[in-house]
Amino acid sequence: MHIPVFTVDAFTNRPFSGNPAAVCLLENDLDEDSHQKIATEMNLSETAFIRKLKPGDDFTQSSCFGLRWFTPVSEIPLCGHATLASAAVLFHVQKNTNSVLTFVTLSGELKARQVEDHIVLDLPLCPAYPQELKEVEELIKAAVGDMSVQDVRYSPDTKKLLIRLSDTYERSVLEELKVSAQHFLSVEKTGKVKGLILTVKGNSSGKGHDFYSRYFAPWYGVLEDPVTGSAHAVLSSYWSEQLGKKEMLAFQCSRRGGALKISVRSDGRVDIAGQTAVVLKGNLTF
Repeated sequence: MHIPVFTVDAFTNRPFSGNPAAVCLLENDLDEDSHQKIATEMNLSETAFIRKLKPGDDFTQSSCFGLRWFTPVSEIPLCGHATLASAAVLFHVQKNTNSVLTFVTLSGELKARQVEDHIVLDLPLCPAYPQELKEVEELIKAAVGDMSVQDVRYSPDTKKLLIRLSDTYERSVLEELKVSAQHFLSVEKTGKVKGLILTVKGNSSGKGHDFYSRYFAPWYGVLEDPVTGSAHAVLSSYWSEQLGKKEMLAFQCSRRGGALKISVRSDGRVDIAGQTAVVLKGNLTF
């Protein structure tokens, strides 16, 4: 079997930064086991599988596709950067002629459209609610030690825990923080938390980024994810409320780093825009 495969760096316009995702174009049905084996082989935080929904569909002409995402160890319900990467393969490599693409996923229908040099994702907005500190005290300590924490929220839709560091901390503090995400696994075994977001307020002058973050998901086999669309579905809801803003610029402070343009909508959705760089084209053969 031959499957076209691409590596796309998402939320960046420069190769070797942003968040890399593998994207596979499935001309034919693929058995369940092979999805996970391919994702394990690719060994990136996510491998996306785009499939045709009807026999007559075409990657260049059709506007609606099935989409699934796998980490090296399991399937996940939502992945923003691999959706961005998938849209980039269809728009930029396959030269898909549609202005809007629809992906049928475990998180419902997700749409992607081109706006100038960005691709805009239409994602669900995921509210995060105040979290009882005692329940996650050990996990917070494992993540940030004795650092001052300003707020803790939990998103039940995504099972993500959001930890906001004190506003006295600059971006550089978040960037330089040494986090042993592997340790989270021994601290949080209940299944309640599947992802941990660290975030800090951005520049209050109105210029630059509104907030910064880092994201860790060792429960899915991803110690630190470079740039995370699904985490920003949570962060967008939180910071929009905190800052009183609908339009925001965000930056994820991983080693690779990546920028996101955010527009919170009134219908419970969020538009997250980013750029991409296609760095590899090839075929899987097995």
